[in-house]
Amino acid sequence: MLVGLISDTHGLMRPEALRALAGVDVIVHAGDVGTRDVLDALRGIAPVYAVRGNVDHDHGELRGAIDLQLDGARVHVSHGHELGSPTPEGLATRYDADVIVYGHTHRALIKQVGPTLVINPGAAGAARFKLQPSIGLLTLPAREARIVLL
Repeated sequence: MLVGLISDTHGLMRPEALRALAGVDVIVHAGDVGTRDVLDALRGIAPVYAVRGNVDHDHGELRGAIDLQLDGARVHVSHGHELGSPTPEGLATRYDADVIVYGHTHRALIKQVGPTLVINPGAAGAARFKLQPSIGLLTLPAREARIVLL
């Protein structure tokens, strides 16, 4: 199973992100979605699971966190802002999952913390903090992840 990982779109759905996500089986959005148009564009590719980020308005479609079972892996998704300044170690301590996906920092990261793979796909929206926009791809059940720069 190929899982597309995206975060921090802030209402901007880049065509490059849609191209990079083409062919995935499911998409996980780790918050700061921005608008429903972003989710609609992603749903044109695959089913979408999305959480609310710290700048999202509560329009009833986004939850604070989601726990999924994807191809035998327990996947926790939250924006990460609930920890203040999220770190892979802090997230792995707080959430019991095989894979943790988060956003908020806009910094792409893949880190193994004990038995848990922690992934931040970076920010796919407008470039901020001198960081290049990115998304992530996760292969399950192998738990292999990579970052794709946009």
